[in-house]
Amino acid sequence: MRGAADSKLLKFSTSKYPCEAVHIWSPWITSTKCENSCLLSLDNNCYAVAAHQTILRCQCSSSGEKKEKSDQVSSMLKHLIFKIKSTGPITVAEYMREVLTNPVKGYYLHRDMLGEEGDFVTSPEISQIFGELLGIWVVSEWMAVGKPKTFHLVELGPGRGALMNDILRVFDQFRSMMGKCDISVHLVEISPKLSELQAIKLTGEKIPSETNDRSSPVYKKGTTMTGLPVFWYYHLQDIPQGKGFYLAHEFFDALPIHKFQKTKHGWMEVLIDIDPEVPDTLRFVLAPTTTLFAKAFIQSGETRDHVEVSPAAGIIIQELACRIENNGGAALITDYGHDGQKTDTLRGFCDHKLHDVLIAPGTADLTADVDFSFLRRMTEGKVASLGPITQQEFLKNMGIEVRLKFSLY
Repeated sequence: MRGAADSKLLKFSTSKYPCEAVHIWSPWITSTKCENSCLLSLDNNCYAVAAHQTILRCQCSSSGEKKEKSDQVSSMLKHLIFKIKSTGPITVAEYMREVLTNPVKGYYLHRDMLGEEGDFVTSPEISQIFGELLGIWVVSEWMAVGKPKTFHLVELGPGRGALMNDILRVFDQFRSMMGKCDISVHLVEISPKLSELQAIKLTGEKIPSETNDRSSPVYKKGTTMTGLPVFWYYHLQDIPQGKGFYLAHEFFDALPIHKFQKTKHGWMEVLIDIDPEVPDTLRFVLAPTTTLFAKAFIQSGETRDHVEVSPAAGIIIQELACRIENNGGAALITDYGHDGQKTDTLRGFCDHKLHDVLIAPGTADLTADVDFSFLRRMTEGKVASLGPITQQEFLKNMGIEVRLKFSLY
């Protein structure tokens, strides 16, 4: 279960190459685990907040079809083994990209992984209150930047559309104040299955994709049940420029990461290779020499012995920061995370249970805690950040106690 309890907010071997086998220790060994999560908000008004969250993942059963999963495992594993045999060991980032977003076999592309029948649950799926309070945050930020008459409301990785639906319901409650605003909704989603569910949730209709060409800026569009235009994109950079308010709830934790291990020879990248002793099995290994990624991303003075870095997250946060700097607005990011202290956080979840990331690739969600100190470094000089504060404090400031009292009547 991906819920939100106590979070922090930032408003803002058949290998060609000889590699040393390495055991990646992971603390994620229990089926029910409290974890850390963060929320980041950025804006161009010298104001931003980062949050920390406790997430409880609960063990439960799922009625998924095992044969379909078995076939998918075989297909993805064969694909990865062929790739490694052809090019040598791959980075953890490349492994995650293939497993999660491969156009043919990717975990996120062709399934609904949310809810009881999926592999995890997010806060908006549990209660509408979370989304309503984020809607209050957007309204508050809109007022803080001068109540612009035109703005974009953007969500990265909208899940089933529950969060956006709750936010739009809040907007509707403020129609006397916002009714004359030209508001457009923009969703960044790579999954055809999830975009279909989002369309049904937000518009009440099953909207077909206009194109399967990923280079096309907009691949689906419609009108929400509250009368706002809504557009779907594969990439953040395709969204038109303009003043915007950006939300990313449990989005950054699924972006590919590179893993690095400190050794007596210096920092070495952790790679994934074929186990020469066990057929059709993958293992972690260390690169024989320092890679370009290790040279680029390990900071001098790093005290940890294991570091995870997501260049993809850096690119996206820089795009957000540039948009806010140039056009105005704010961004709020909620995710599992830390402030540069954690080491090995990569883990998998299948049927709401912890799952070995190298077993049955393609059938489990892969996730790693977001390093919010890295995201802040990527935005320096463009936008301000403040925090972290706990998610509990953030929700309290947004009026959760008052909202809960109303829900009792």
